[in-house]
Amino acid sequence: MPRRPAPDAGPPLLVACALGIERFALRGGERGAGNPPAVTLRTGMGPQAAERALAKALADGARTADSPVIASGFCAGLAPGMRPGDVVVAETTRDHRPDAPEVVCRDNGPLLRALRARGLTVHTGLLCGSDHVVRGAARAALHATGAVAVDMESAATLRAATRAGRRPVAAVRVVVDAPEHELVRIGTVRGGISAFRVLRSVFPVFFEWHRSLLLPRR
Repeated sequence: MPRRPAPDAGPPLLVACALGIERFALRGGERGAGNPPAVTLRTGMGPQAAERALAKALADGARTADSPVIASGFCAGLAPGMRPGDVVVAETTRDHRPDAPEVVCRDNGPLLRALRARGLTVHTGLLCGSDHVVRGAARAALHATGAVAVDMESAATLRAATRAGRRPVAAVRVVVDAPEHELVRIGTVRGGISAFRVLRSVFPVFFEWHRSLLLPRR
């Protein structure tokens, strides 16, 4: 009997992160039969590096030119009560530049349901971008603007992704330090290890999100 052609899986999912330890954690969660194709891209640290890497990955002719994009990795929580290992799913992202427009993440429902079904503590809202590590009073000032978390790459990543063409985008970050749990160096304290384990565990949720995008719209 002839084999049926495999259904079109669409372009691979593109998951962007900045640091080697983030990529190591995320790639540990990639394994599993039947998953859609995915590419984990290490962009380098900072908004400029993220923009350059995304522009190259989404250029015409690249394998990932039409891919949906998730910005992932670690972040700093801004709200009191947040703890290392909590997950932040952005409703919007905003760059550190005062005139930068917000990027709206419109397809978050499957991510939120899947993360909460795993018993994770999930926060939603504005994920703010920065061009430097944010601590102390600067963290409180960002929270006062409405942001729930901050990192250096997500806003730049999603801005570059939407500029390259219309596509689903999302940002899913794991809190590695928070107002009551400031981290000195990742991997040397319990909070950093907890965040690493959670980051490794969330990759299967990204596959669920990708599959949901491939379903026919009703």
